[in-house]
Amino acid sequence: MTDPAGPSLRRRTAAAACAAAGLTVVLAAFSFSTSNGLPPRHHSMTSTPSPTMSSMPGMATMDGLASEFNGYAMASGTATLPAGRVTDYRFAITSPDGKPVTNFAVEQAHRLHFYAIRSDLTGFQHVHPTLASNGTWTAALAALRPGTWRMYASFVPKAGPARGQEIVLSRTVGVPGPAVPIAVPAPSRSAMADGYTVTVTGKLMANRASPLVVTITKDGRPVTNLQPYLDTYAHLTAFHQGDLAFAHLHPETKVDGDHGGPTLPFHAELSRSGDWRLFLQFQTSGTVHTAAITVHAS
Repeated sequence: MTDPAGPSLRRRTAAAACAAAGLTVVLAAFSFSTSNGLPPRHHSMTSTPSPTMSSMPGMATMDGLASEFNGYAMASGTATLPAGRVTDYRFAITSPDGKPVTNFAVEQAHRLHFYAIRSDLTGFQHVHPTLASNGTWTAALAALRPGTWRMYASFVPKAGPARGQEIVLSRTVGVPGPAVPIAVPAPSRSAMADGYTVTVTGKLMANRASPLVVTITKDGRPVTNLQPYLDTYAHLTAFHQGDLAFAHLHPETKVDGDHGGPTLPFHAELSRSGDWRLFLQFQTSGTVHTAAITVHAS
């Protein structure tokens, strides 16, 4: 009697089993265990909604909530991190063949951008990890407050089936201790950071390209001395209130010396309606400033 599942389903089942086995081997090879100061291996993958695809040719824009996408996985043996002190988070990016990826394209001055944020959208960190020859990334993090944190890795493979595509993967970790949530500020058009006023304009729409314009002033005067930061005059990331969906808003201003500003246009693609917490990073006189502001997408 003919198998109703058919050979196609059997092949997919076998492929899934091989992928799982390959990931386990990679984790073992990286020695993600108590021998290097990390918690015992934790192999579960985050169960998340499917990522959304951008209309931009050759670019995969994701909500960042999955630990695996198109065979690429963010593998880590760390389930918890200590509270109140600097710490390292170690992970690897594995390719569809189960091997660690070590060949990454440079995007905005780095081969991988790493973000950490608590579930209440506080404690934002944007760091650039170091890559070991065996494919292990190490992200040095500032002190974390107790609670649940999500760790994001944004990268572009330089080779392989996703060559040239931006991929964002994430995993969660727990930080032990009493977690006191902080309310997310209501949507606003402006915020302060180190004496600078950041104002945003533009009607944001979910699942479609929206122009977003950022204007930076200080003491009521336009700021025109922005320095290049990560190959642009400002770096803007966004996190959705509730599920922490991720978005990287791409700047459109051409860098030309240390005189950027005061107006910076961005290309915004947000995957969900609702409130988003934006984190704008810009540099003046060698110092990076981070402004946080809540906006609403219809």
